[in-house]
Amino acid sequence: MALMIKICGINSAEAADAAARAGADFAGLVFHPKSPRHLMADAARALSGRLRGRVQLVALMADPRDEDVLHVVSNAIPDFLQLHGSESPARVSELRAKFGLPIIKALPVAEASDLALLPAYEDAADMLLFDAKAPGNAERGGGHGVAFDWQLLRSRTISRPWFLAGGLNAENVARAVAASNAPGVDVSSGVETAPGIKSADMIQSFITSARNAHFSGAAA
Repeated sequence: MALMIKICGINSAEAADAAARAGADFAGLVFHPKSPRHLMADAARALSGRLRGRVQLVALMADPRDEDVLHVVSNAIPDFLQLHGSESPARVSELRAKFGLPIIKALPVAEASDLALLPAYEDAADMLLFDAKAPGNAERGGGHGVAFDWQLLRSRTISRPWFLAGGLNAENVARAVAASNAPGVDVSSGVETAPGIKSADMIQSFITSARNAHFSGAAA
């Protein structure tokens, strides 16, 4: 099966086109006011319209209220909702049922004990995303360009499709896939020249490196 590639934090037409042109499978739109990649309603509508049919659209939120999800879903019309906060398995199930969208649940990882609740989230979510745990003073859960020990995931049997995130870039994605056996990878800050500023060249390089890593057998 082909490696799944997600470019997160798309916030410009140039980045949207670069991700689609380079062959990304998923594009993430961020709805988190404290993120440099946060989108307002007009921008979300424009970017989702530009990307629809070219990639799978993912709307990223953290601990959202129902009314916030409704607002985002109405404007972005995503294919997936990504929950990147402290949502419980019960809350994941509730949102999935209420809005009829498949859920990607992000789980922060620093050590093996952080995976204790994995079985409960496997039951609640459609897909999972393992990201590096944010620094203690961080105002948001992801997009910090920090990695964790990828081998923590290598020997685990995970019943849902999943992405590896956190500190990935074109230079290390092959090693990350080899170390973790990840079926998917997610990048945001690793394809930016500054926080929230995506580079078309870096997006292309990342996707090329990820595809080469998969087809060269790095995930075997």
